[in-house]
Amino acid sequence: MSLAKAPMARPVRIVGVHGDDPMSYRLMEMGLIEGAQVEVVGRAPLGDPLHLRLGDYELSLRSEEASLVEVGEI
Repeated sequence: MSLAKAPMARPVRIVGVHGDDPMSYRLMEMGLIEGAQVEVVGRAPLGDPLHLRLGDYELSLRSEEASLVEVGEI
């Protein structure tokens, strides 16, 4: 399942980031790496962007970017 489709308020673990482009590398630089725990804490009214909690900080990603991140249940 991709991070874009992850349920809200339920922690998931990152399985990997797909792609070999600058955006994929940028996502990994922001801490979205294999094994990290992330939680979707909010979505904009139309579903884009997503508000995420990753470790001790929060960030927002567009659904297109979040779809590059594969996550699994904890």
